[in-house]
Amino acid sequence: MEVRHVIITGRVQGVWYRGSMTREAQALGVTGWVRNRNDGSVEAMVSGSAESVAAIIAWARCGPAGAEVAHVTVEIGEGDFSGFEQRPTG
Repeated sequence: MEVRHVIITGRVQGVWYRGSMTREAQALGVTGWVRNRNDGSVEAMVSGSAESVAAIIAWARCGPAGAEVAHVTVEIGEGDFSGFEQRPTG
């Protein structure tokens, strides 16, 4: 299992990014969470097989229709998750 902490910047709030990422993560079998941040970015912790984590990160680089992703930062993360959820803004 791999766990990655992901920060997505650009026009990523107000475009249904979190809901779309949740749907994509569930389809890929990825666990973790996603939330908006006060600085206008989106933050996620994703966990799963190397292939599924790579797939959700690749998706994050484009996002849903209407998103304009400027940059995606990926770092090693930690945690054990049973599903994928949207969290409150943090």
